[in-house]
Amino acid sequence: MLSTVFGLSSPLLFLGVLTAFALSFFGIRFGQNSLPRDGGRKFAVNGELSRGKPRGAGLIFVGAFTIAGLLFVPFTAETLIYILLVVAGMLSGYLDDAAEKPWNEYKKGLIDLIIALAGAFTYVNFNGSAIAIPFTDIIVELPRWLYIILGVVLIWGSINVTNCTDGVDGLSGTLSMITMGSFAILCLSTDKSFSFLCGIMIAVILAYQWFNASPSVLMMGDAGSRAMGLFIAFAAMKSGNPLIYLLLGLVMILDGGLGLVKISLKRFLKISILKNTRTPLHDHARKNMGWSDPQTVYRFAIIQAIICFAAISLSM
Repeated sequence: MLSTVFGLSSPLLFLGVLTAFALSFFGIRFGQNSLPRDGGRKFAVNGELSRGKPRGAGLIFVGAFTIAGLLFVPFTAETLIYILLVVAGMLSGYLDDAAEKPWNEYKKGLIDLIIALAGAFTYVNFNGSAIAIPFTDIIVELPRWLYIILGVVLIWGSINVTNCTDGVDGLSGTLSMITMGSFAILCLSTDKSFSFLCGIMIAVILAYQWFNASPSVLMMGDAGSRAMGLFIAFAAMKSGNPLIYLLLGLVMILDGGLGLVKISLKRFLKISILKNTRTPLHDHARKNMGWSDPQTVYRFAIIQAIICFAAISLSM
């Protein structure tokens, strides 16, 4: 809203990012004791170390993102809908975080589907259904119904693979920021306002990372990871190049996605794959390969950063 008065200037951008970081940092600093407590994860590597820590910090940093986004990013109906959908994704995750008994997977999947449909419809309504083919000058105009289907797959997949990477202090937030930063660069040529919105989301996650650095004192919970995954999918679509998400989010896709594929094949088709590989892959790295938590975060982040740098360089 301030941008309608002062314009989208560099000082305003700086103030917006600084405000977002401050709101998130102090919100977490003074509000963390009001969050629900984690009960530990019995079957996760080092899962019991999380017992008793505040969980659901996504409630705070997504709240900070919402306030800063509405204040500093040029107001449009499209942007407002995306912000509200991110809040909806966060709230569904937070209610699950706060519940005494975890929500049923099908219940969460249905909520994700509704949000994904709303996000895909919103994008097509305001932007059309054209997509760029990565590393080429080719633009393909898809039928709107097909884009919506593919958009739902992208959004649902991004929510869930991002959520599955949230098992090591600092991992999900770090990988998400690398991916968001990459899409922010691509959005500079398609929608500068959304690129700035990416910067605000990165700022609030950075504030959270201050407290989540190993050894963490709190966790984002589904409230944070699901909101981040949803926002990444919106950024992919707004870049005009959604297919490049397969590269810009590759480490998250492999880390979280392989587990989803493994479980789905076994549950629905009775097919067992990757029998000697723990999923998510961050558990395999720690348990089977002997990596420490910081090593896992840094090495996964380095791999993703190299891939993103190469993909963006080839896209310019």
